[in-house]
Amino acid sequence: MPRMDGREALKTIKSIPELKKIPVIVLTTSREEEDMFKTYDLGANSFIRKPVEFEAFLETIRALGKYWLEIVELPVV
Repeated sequence: MPRMDGREALKTIKSIPELKKIPVIVLTTSREEEDMFKTYDLGANSFIRKPVEFEAFLETIRALGKYWLEIVELPVV
């Protein structure tokens, strides 16, 4: 059975109409700027590099939560 990398998974998620608007946070070990840009181009909402500090991770989750709960309308499935 073929394995899927994170970018392929993101492409798949964003290609499904019912899932397209769900926020996606990419957690990666990549240090390449190009990977970050490609990830955002594919529809990621945030990009976090490992190792991640817990407070930085929480701040990202809070910011996305605020965005999705206060600024935009949540997708209806």
